[in-house]
Amino acid sequence: MSTLIASDLDRTLIYSAAALDLTMPDPRAPRLLCVEIHEHKPLSYMTENAATLLAALKADPDTVFVPTTTRTRKQYQRIQLPGLPAKFAICANGGQLLVDGVADRDWRRLVDARIAAECAPLDEVRAHIAAAADPAWLRKERVAEDLFAYLVVERALLPGDWVKELTAWAEERGWTVSLQGRKIYAVPKPLTKSAAVHEVARRTGAELTLAAGDSLLDADLLLAADEGWRPGHGELAESGWTAPHVDVLDERGVLAGEEIVRRFATRATASRNAPATA
Repeated sequence: MSTLIASDLDRTLIYSAAALDLTMPDPRAPRLLCVEIHEHKPLSYMTENAATLLAALKADPDTVFVPTTTRTRKQYQRIQLPGLPAKFAICANGGQLLVDGVADRDWRRLVDARIAAECAPLDEVRAHIAAAADPAWLRKERVAEDLFAYLVVERALLPGDWVKELTAWAEERGWTVSLQGRKIYAVPKPLTKSAAVHEVARRTGAELTLAAGDSLLDADLLLAADEGWRPGHGELAESGWTAPHVDVLDERGVLAGEEIVRRFATRATASRNAPATA
């Protein structure tokens, strides 16, 4: 049985220094591998054990590993995951489907058409956010791939009800809002990781889909998978989100990333070794 593994990246598989959550004594901390450099500085890490497991997983001919991220293509391309290059990658929360590193134009046209039919325009959402945000806590306002908007904020200064009010406003216009660390995302509802994963499964003929993620933007991805995992940290953990086929891990931080890769590998091996059915 062929297996498709769709994994979120930030705070699921890879971790910034601030997100590592290393609570053990220093001599017992895991060895780390840097997998992303930004502006000449190390930015993201995974444990060396996770790196070894992931490289072996990507070498399995019966497994299709698909990085699945809200990052833009440019942000994704900074990451150097161990092992063979991924044949498929999903960026911009499903808005960009990369095949051998090249954006699939047909997929992007389908995404644009659905957003135009079902959602308020991006410019309207950006204008509302710009008017509602307070310069006291707003650090940056950005648009990703002409698909969605996000803010970088000073989390400690962000009013407690601001995200809730934006969520209610966006809901009426076909958009969803997600708070992840210092970033607030406003994303059209049709723009989902799960839709792009379904397309990869169709193209590859995968019979089993596994997934992992930590944020509300990963909920649809986890629901669409046959089996899934979420770490003990993140937006989903804070909200208490779960589903019958999604395991909640006790691990937090970079050790959760290692455990997720281990679960992927164990399940993919079991699938490969399962007896064929008539």
